[in-house]
Amino acid sequence: MKQTKRQKTLVALDREKIYPIADAIETLRSYCSKKFDETLEIAIKLGIDVTKADQNIRGMVSLPNGTGKKVRVAVFTINSQDEAKKAGADVVGGEELIDKVANGFLDFDRVVATPDMMPKMSKVARVLGPKGLMPNPKLGTVTNNVAEAVANAKAGQIEYRAEKKGIIHAGIGKMSFATDKLVENANALIEQLKKVKPASSKGQYILGCSVATTQGPGLKVDVK
Repeated sequence: MKQTKRQKTLVALDREKIYPIADAIETLRSYCSKKFDETLEIAIKLGIDVTKADQNIRGMVSLPNGTGKKVRVAVFTINSQDEAKKAGADVVGGEELIDKVANGFLDFDRVVATPDMMPKMSKVARVLGPKGLMPNPKLGTVTNNVAEAVANAKAGQIEYRAEKKGIIHAGIGKMSFATDKLVENANALIEQLKKVKPASSKGQYILGCSVATTQGPGLKVDVK
């Protein structure tokens, strides 16, 4: 079978080389689709044991240059609906919105709820939970300050969560971003992960890191 020009360049790519992150991003630009703006994905392997509760890392971080993605925010509240709308929430409602979600409505990417709504939210926990959308006080998505929560979500705040093997996966911007902007976003996530290092995690904490575009190859990077 005849190889395309892209396939030939992929074969020639040194996947074992460890790149400075800016060089890796520049290299990946050669493999980006011309049809859409690909996302730069980062994968960071941590020296943690996620079966231990205190090492099950999860949280939120604001990327200084945003994600380049339009985030649709739903706010579940009774008394703060006007505040949520003024802050730019895309969907706002109380119990009627819960019923709408229970019937299949999921036209949003992030959920914020006021504390008084949480007992009622149990009705849709099985719908929102598996999609990672259930509001959580630890993530700042259960709050009376809905304006701040909506603003953070719209400005490029992302969730990070360690998977079974201790790997954090996150989209940190679009490939149309300048390289230095993507590097700044990557550094913001890495620095946040350092801040939340569990005290019980011994030895090397950041074991490895790689970046890839949505449809492109993955390259190892040096996070030092």
